[in-house]
Amino acid sequence: MTAELAEEVKEKRASPSLKDDILFLAAKLIVLVVMVVLMFTVVFGVVRVSDMSMKPAIMEGDLVFYSRMQNSYASGDLAVFEYQGVTQVRRVVAVAGDTINVDDKGLYINGYLQQENNIYFDTQNFSEGVILPITLKEGEIFVLGDKRDSADDSRVYGPIKISEVKGKVMTLIRRRNF
Repeated sequence: MTAELAEEVKEKRASPSLKDDILFLAAKLIVLVVMVVLMFTVVFGVVRVSDMSMKPAIMEGDLVFYSRMQNSYASGDLAVFEYQGVTQVRRVVAVAGDTINVDDKGLYINGYLQQENNIYFDTQNFSEGVILPITLKEGEIFVLGDKRDSADDSRVYGPIKISEVKGKVMTLIRRRNF
């Protein structure tokens, strides 16, 4: 009988109780939540676009997902940064070493008039803002909104330091009318 009793005790110890299962599930959920929070505070970011400066590519209300791990940018990339307390998304048009100018014909990079696809608004220089032409220093990018006639961009506040950029856009979700 003692062998049977010992076997019963061993079976009870081997099978977890409902309480143990719930605690184990709770621990898994806590670990999962911590991992997601870390991913979206260290590796990725999300921002809701609050202006129409990137119309039609990005509209007001869209959710933009970006990578915080990016530290180099090329012409055409979409950069997320903060200007005067407002998070903005703008298109990179020039990088370190490039010379930017804008005249009545449009945008010039290194002396060449740019033929930009999907930009439906004329690029004009603003009367107030940065004096062009300007040559970018190492670690700087020049950004423009796609809605060039009314966007606050590098024509107003000058080049952006790469160290001030939050990240590079990976994808977006059209969130309007939800």
